[in-house]
Amino acid sequence: MPELHDLSPNPKSHRDRKRVGRGPGSGTGKTSGRGHKGQGARSGGGVRRGFEGGQMPLQRRIPKRGFKNIHRVAYQVVNVRDLSRVEVGEVTPEVLKQVGLIQTLNQPVKILGTGEIEGAYQVSAHRFSGSAREKIEGAGGTVTVLGGLEEEPAPTVKAAKKKAAKGVEKSAAVAEETEEAPAPEGASDAEEEKA
Repeated sequence: MPELHDLSPNPKSHRDRKRVGRGPGSGTGKTSGRGHKGQGARSGGGVRRGFEGGQMPLQRRIPKRGFKNIHRVAYQVVNVRDLSRVEVGEVTPEVLKQVGLIQTLNQPVKILGTGEIEGAYQVSAHRFSGSAREKIEGAGGTVTVLGGLEEEPAPTVKAAKKKAAKGVEKSAAVAEETEEAPAPEGASDAEEEKA
């Protein structure tokens, strides 16, 4: 029966750490494989990734264009002409996935107006184009917006603050215009005498 002292890891599953600085015969003695002096030889030394010694690094030299909108909503697009693949009746994202018109239920669906529609459909989706809405309702169908994505997105904190500041400025300007400055008494008497 094997004892604890007989146990050993599987062959090649364990590698001993590199023991540096143990004399010239080891191959990694004296400078321990770090070369001679300099920044790389120091404890905690080295340079960050992409650093080119102070020269303008490549990632800053190449031109850049455009940006990536982090608030972008990627819709799965379905045209009204494709609804003919579904039997006339209620059309939901689940039904569209069953017939292979969309790939997943985790992304919102948008109905576009390309093509013609045959039959009355009760279509439920997250967004509709104007022409798609007209064609569906014109054919006797109905349109239902899911998830409230048809509404405008809520403003960011920065936009809300900017809008509030504009409102305060506007109200102050209106107040100044509407506030009538009291005319001096002498001036009104003189005007009456002239009349």
